[in-house]
Amino acid sequence: MAQLLDLKDDLDIVIPTIRNLDFLEMWRPFFQPYHLIIVQDGDPSNTIAVPNGFNYELYNRNDVNKVLGPKASCISFKDSACRCFGFLVSKKKYIFTIDDDCFVAKEPSGKEINALSQHIRNLLTPSTPLFFNTLYDPFANGADFVRGYPFSLREGVPTAISHGLWLNIPDYDAPTQLVKPLERNTRYVDAVMTIPRGTLFPMCGMNLAFNRELIGPAMYFGLMGDGQPLGRYDDMWAGWCAKVICDHLGLGVKTGLPYIWHSKASNPFVNLKKEYKGIYWQEDMIPFFQQIVLPKECKTVQDCYIELANKVKEKLGPLDPYFEQLGDAMVTWIEAWDELNPPPETAN
Repeated sequence: MAQLLDLKDDLDIVIPTIRNLDFLEMWRPFFQPYHLIIVQDGDPSNTIAVPNGFNYELYNRNDVNKVLGPKASCISFKDSACRCFGFLVSKKKYIFTIDDDCFVAKEPSGKEINALSQHIRNLLTPSTPLFFNTLYDPFANGADFVRGYPFSLREGVPTAISHGLWLNIPDYDAPTQLVKPLERNTRYVDAVMTIPRGTLFPMCGMNLAFNRELIGPAMYFGLMGDGQPLGRYDDMWAGWCAKVICDHLGLGVKTGLPYIWHSKASNPFVNLKKEYKGIYWQEDMIPFFQQIVLPKECKTVQDCYIELANKVKEKLGPLDPYFEQLGDAMVTWIEAWDELNPPPETAN
């Protein structure tokens, strides 16, 4: 696809990190033409080394505070949720975000996978959330709509999110890590599918791309990490919010290809400490998102997200005061988004 080459000016790569970014060397053939936004978590006095030859901006917590002022309270600290600051300050149409323990995977043939290229392909082709195609993505090479697929639905809808997968270390919760410490994902499934309308999914932020213009304000990874009772639910929270909004606004979400190689498992005991309230609370959080209906008056992502924030406080607030704080942070996030990303007619 020749058009892939044109996106070097339309896409930012966002990387949250606490360490030197040596992993970029493996990605150099694929990432070097693109602009990187690196969000340094933890102690801002630490120096992060970035390999030579990359075009990047590096932000630490001092920068977050300087850019956002009092609104910096909505950006998580000591949690990979800090990556959403990169989404906030980007000015590009598309975002690809990846963790620093993710490496280039290989197809069964041995060919290295250009994950970024596949994400772009997913985002540039429509999604089909209203009717399932049994050949998965009808816009993939060698596929089409099957017999019986309504012609009126074949145009599809714009794709807002491309959710990639992982070989080697699976994205498991702490209890599953503890009972399956040696399990590795070796199954390469050559497929991309649209997640049906009305269906939620557990979004993983380590290999993810999205159309910032279509869904950016909803890609808030919540208030997690240091000082909060919840961790490791940041990407899933963003996924639940974004999917509800995509369904309401007629946008699509794809999952499947591309794969990356996830190189190391985090400590399951540390994870359990971060996750245990989320494991308990998700039995209320997921039904909340399954049952919510956004009013037809919500016509923008921001409108939808403010409505969600209010519902979080109303419906989940009684579960724990944390959700009151989270709802407030969601509103602050939208205020920060609109401040840094004014609509074209009001932009200077």
